[in-house]
Amino acid sequence: MTSPQKVLVADDDASIRLVLSQALSRAGYQVRATAAAATLAKWAAEGEGDVIISDVMMPDETLFEVLPRIRRARPNLPVIVMSAQNTVLTAVNAAERGAFEYLPKPFDLDDMLAVVRRALARPARTEVAQAQARALRDENLPLIGRSAPMQEVYRTLARLVGVELTVLILGESGVGKELAARALHDLGRRRDGRFVVLHLAATPRERVETELFGRDGGTGKLVEADGGTLFLDEVGDLPLDSQTRLLRVIDGSERPINPRTGRPADVRLIAATNRDLAALIRQGLFREDLYFRLNVASLRIPPLRDRLDDLPDLVRAFLLRASREGLPAKSLDAAALERLARHDWPGNVRELENLIRRAVALHAEPVITGRIVERELQTLQPAAGAQGPASLEEVIAQHLASEFAGAPDDLPPAGLYDRVLEMVERPLVRLTLAATRGNQVRAAEVLGLNRNTLRKKITDLKLDTVRRGG
Repeated sequence: MTSPQKVLVADDDASIRLVLSQALSRAGYQVRATAAAATLAKWAAEGEGDVIISDVMMPDETLFEVLPRIRRARPNLPVIVMSAQNTVLTAVNAAERGAFEYLPKPFDLDDMLAVVRRALARPARTEVAQAQARALRDENLPLIGRSAPMQEVYRTLARLVGVELTVLILGESGVGKELAARALHDLGRRRDGRFVVLHLAATPRERVETELFGRDGGTGKLVEADGGTLFLDEVGDLPLDSQTRLLRVIDGSERPINPRTGRPADVRLIAATNRDLAALIRQGLFREDLYFRLNVASLRIPPLRDRLDDLPDLVRAFLLRASREGLPAKSLDAAALERLARHDWPGNVRELENLIRRAVALHAEPVITGRIVERELQTLQPAAGAQGPASLEEVIAQHLASEFAGAPDDLPPAGLYDRVLEMVERPLVRLTLAATRGNQVRAAEVLGLNRNTLRKKITDLKLDTVRRGG
């Protein structure tokens, strides 16, 4: 008679050890549990266990510290990692060190048992998956959030960073598709190469061919990305003739030559779209064969409305980012967070960051309140019954009308011209600097000003909180 397979469980939480031990025993497995990482490594080295389930953080050592020893002693022993520190780096670190699977806490017992069955049904990989997370060993996380939908994103990312598959990233505008693509590049084998982006929705159709493939001796994005990654944002907007040519490149029948090396460009393709490519295929606007070439692996980024649990983490990150870029350090109160949670977020994470940045820049209060958030959300909504948002000229006219109507003799104090100019210039300059991350050279270009003129305006408008320097 075959003896039951044994599961080694390691967690410093006694209740988790008990729950897992009971569930695994009922499923017919032998179980041995410990609260120490060193004990787990000792058992594994002695040949105990057919699979490991372990928390990351333990009193003596972290699992990631003992995993290399376990893998040297038992390279085929599957290790299932569980953690309450549910970030993309936790998932990637687990994959990098050869874990069989990563499950965030709290986990579903049925999911855990299903993973155990899969782990025991086939041997773990003999080669450790190299996810190359060293590019992001700090707090600059490529994606933010600990919600259940984001955990699925992290787990998929962890599987894809160590391979060279073409990836199609799906999701609404503003969810962070480019951030996910950059994470695949920065954490992957090509991290030392270039990450080149072509925003197809913002590129005139007549220029797409030149931008992508080059012309008249000029190099296109495919050659620029040689040795790295080319990210095609909003690939659903790629013209049909360019789709045909891109397909030839993917198939290898057309191989762009890098004039610097004299060799064909070696590029990993990552594409993204917020459109329904299946519908475009039915309409004859997107090639089905190209779709299958791009969709070798897919990654779906959830909309913000489906992961509202991540709002506090996102808000803290955006406030910190704004502060590091020279805007005032501020916080949000509970009422503000509650109002954010009731918004639909059609613009997703990008809309949230813009709102936070705008609130920090335009309001003097150290704490952003629910009233401020309400005001900022209202400014983005057309008035009831209106045909559309009021123009800037109409907004200024309404403000001036109230200035005249509320003044003695219907005449406001002298100096109105300069006061109105300052009211327009202050938010204009501050928001442009915020949008360019404090880069005065870029801000001057956007405003159409000389850089010295911009510097003088920053001084005259007393924008001391904006980071100086281009």
